Amino acid sequence: MTSTAPETQRGHDAGDPLGEQPTSWQRRLRRFGHVPRPETSLRDRLDPPYTRPGRQVWSVLAIPPHVADRLVRWSGWGGPLLVTLVAGLLRFWKLDQPHAVIFDETYYAKDAWALVNQGYEGSWPKDVDKQILNDPSSVPIPTDPGYVVHPPVGKWIIGFGEQLFGFTPFGWRFMVAVLGTISVLLLCRIGRRLFRSTFLGCLAGLLLAVDGLHFVMSRTALLDLIVMFFVLAAFGCLVVDRDHARRRLAAALPVDEEGVLRPDARVAETLRLGWRPWRLAAGVMLGLAFATKWNGLYVLAAFGLMTVLWDVGARRTAGAVHPYQAVLRRDLLPAFVSTVPVAIVTYIVSWTGWIVTDKGYYRNWAATEGKDSSWSWLFPDWLRSLWHYENQVYDFHVGLTSGHTYESNPWSWLVLGRPVSYFYEEQTGCTQSSTGKCAAEVLAIGTPLLWWLACFALAYVVWRWFFRRDWRAGAIACGVVAGWLPWFFYQERTIFLFYAVVFVPFLCLAVTMMLGAIAGPAAGTGARAELGLTTDDPTGERRRTLGAIAVGVLVLLIIWNFIYFWPLFTGTQIPEDLWRDRMWLDTWV
Repeated sequence: MTSTAPETQRGHDAGDPLGEQPTSWQRRLRRFGHVPRPETSLRDRLDPPYTRPGRQVWSVLAIPPHVADRLVRWSGWGGPLLVTLVAGLLRFWKLDQPHAVIFDETYYAKDAWALVNQGYEGSWPKDVDKQILNDPSSVPIPTDPGYVVHPPVGKWIIGFGEQLFGFTPFGWRFMVAVLGTISVLLLCRIGRRLFRSTFLGCLAGLLLAVDGLHFVMSRTALLDLIVMFFVLAAFGCLVVDRDHARRRLAAALPVDEEGVLRPDARVAETLRLGWRPWRLAAGVMLGLAFATKWNGLYVLAAFGLMTVLWDVGARRTAGAVHPYQAVLRRDLLPAFVSTVPVAIVTYIVSWTGWIVTDKGYYRNWAATEGKDSSWSWLFPDWLRSLWHYENQVYDFHVGLTSGHTYESNPWSWLVLGRPVSYFYEEQTGCTQSSTGKCAAEVLAIGTPLLWWLACFALAYVVWRWFFRRDWRAGAIACGVVAGWLPWFFYQERTIFLFYAVVFVPFLCLAVTMMLGAIAGPAAGTGARAELGLTTDDPTGERRRTLGAIAVGVLVLLIIWNFIYFWPLFTGTQIPEDLWRDRMWLDTWV
């Protein structure tokens, strides 16, 4: 297995030294045997090739070349699927444990059950959770509408699992576990496309698979992991769209007499990139994220800006003299239409159950309290009622300042300052503990070593973006900022660490990018030539070996850390002494 370090893929945007075209005299000297310094070609800058493992790997494993080639072809999907299988086994293992309604499952599990059975959320009586756990069939669904403060998509998804497996802990956690597992596959494939390396893609997915916060959220019927899934899917769609757009530009550019692709200002500034279904799919995914929780709206804005800037970079690389003007004329309107209106329509469609049943909370507001509105002639009653409902929900969210034991400031999230205890149960008479007690807890906390390493990785990503103009670093930073920065605007609001699960995949990508740099460039000739190394350079081989060892040690430590905290992720009962050993910070108790 080999990796593509960030140093092996420079020159994606115009202005990068490695992207400079040779002068005319250098091209003429080629006829006389002159070999210029290796550089990244324009075609590779627009459409970089994937890294292939070096022959040394297969020779050490005694694998014949024809078998090795077949394994390489299969690894693009085989590797991610293997990592996903491991993630799925972990997430579905004893998914129904603890057999309890933990933390905010008390809201979403019941709202989902009412939603899939009658089209709107009901007003559930208090203290009904125990009855649901003992005999769910004896609990009637309330017909009185319930006041809910989140859009319905996430609850529809949770409810689908309940329809399949019943109104039980396994039923309401099933679909969240499915999405958590699939998100690992998505990250493997996204990482592979970002870094042009199957190994690094699988490494990013593996890090996500062993992150504690993602793991706990994958086994809990809350909405935030569902938002994360749609955000990650939208990001993947935009990355694929970027590749397709740049490939079209490369196909339209002229080729000189030597078969070398050349930039062309006219093509770069006038070419229409045509139908872009992946960007449209991203709009749908972002709409579904927004229709699960409103923080998806910030991601929509950030990703919309990001994809436009990608178009600017593509046209500049292809030779555009005025890339911003070209994007303004050719790409801005299609980009807007493919994302913002599509997301809004998706959001409205998600309220179909509330609209057609005519019994949801505030459903008839326009016909009663709002009947004298000056807008009644222009908009239908259901739309005005929905708008009023949304205004009331917004006021609720911004005014939610009541204290909570596990609330935390977003400044402390990256260092895991205050995790959230979803479930805690204490048992006395435990002979294995010096205190005579055993504890079982489900703690929503990231794998500490992974998150603390991510702090350094984010610094590296920011440096990489500013000083190396690496679009991948900018994309990763955008994902983190879109999921994290908005919460700083609401620091007086009651907020929790588990909201950070939305940007956990991007933390894993950041760590992967840094580990790729530590490991060094791939052993392929082209990658090593960019660094001035040859396959016979002992210094390069030694640096590569030491880098690979360092990366292996760090990854093994992260996996060990996940295993060490496994009891706190799964609610496994352990002696209180061992539980306290895992409380590394006082704020975790």
